Amino acid sequence: RVGRRVDESSPTCDARLQDGSRVNIVIPPIAIDGTAISIRKFKKQSIDLSKLCEFGAMSPEMAQVLMVAARCRLNILISGGTGSGKTTMLNALSQFISENERIITIEDAAELRLQQPHVVRLETRTAGIENTGLVNQRDLVINSLRMRPDRIIVGECRGAEAFEMLQAMNTGHDGSMSTLHANTPRDALARVESMVMMATSNLPLEAIRRTIVSAVDLIIQINRLHDGSRKVMSITEVMGLEGSSVVLEEIFRFQPNLRQSEDGKVNGSFITSGLMQRSVLYEKARFFGLEENLAKAFREVGEKRA
Repeated sequence: RVGRRVDESSPTCDARLQDGSRVNIVIPPIAIDGTAISIRKFKKQSIDLSKLCEFGAMSPEMAQVLMVAARCRLNILISGGTGSGKTTMLNALSQFISENERIITIEDAAELRLQQPHVVRLETRTAGIENTGLVNQRDLVINSLRMRPDRIIVGECRGAEAFEMLQAMNTGHDGSMSTLHANTPRDALARVESMVMMATSNLPLEAIRRTIVSAVDLIIQINRLHDGSRKVMSITEVMGLEGSSVVLEEIFRFQPNLRQSEDGKVNGSFITSGLMQRSVLYEKARFFGLEENLAKAFREVGEKRA
């Protein structure tokens, strides 16, 4: 029992089972061939960044940079399509959050598995039979600001809650993270703009963009490729505004080989262009005493090239 309603007047249902699995149900009349039930099961043990390196999703140097970013309390957006591994990456990054921090997680259906002792998990609620009792993600983000969080993690930004999330990132809740559906880092920022406009139509576009670039530090782009593999396609830093355009600096990217392998696998290499001098990641790494970890990652990339 999941406490959700599914009938002819409400023919879809998305819920969480007791073991943490996600279930989606669609029934007639919208399911033409009959009831369809989809269940997504998750491993009991979270996958860490080292495992993602073993799977070929990223390089060890990229993992080192992301570890520094998470520990230095950068605000991170994870972008990708359905089933690309966004939540897996979010779980992996959360392992570098200090046990002394109070973390609020906000989700439509709880999937995150944070191991820290001071975690408060919040989950949305759909409206009841009388169309009352709805609690959406925006309500939960607003409420979480009254709960003295050190970090706020939104499982997936889909709508107006993005505006409240950006406000939280800009008002002392550094190290907050979220995911969203987009195909490229620039598409991700465009989606955030659209979601902010859902919350407020009064802000001009330039003000929205200034809010975004002051809040978001890093965008991790993950794609599911045609061979079924997942790759971190890029790690991109949000540098600021030039005129009305957002300036992005790609730190790492996956460069696929021009020729496909005989077994149909997508092969390639992870390459880097290094960090710019005005990089927020570098400045925060210095502040937290992790600049040597960051430098080591880029040194190892250079040694591999040599």
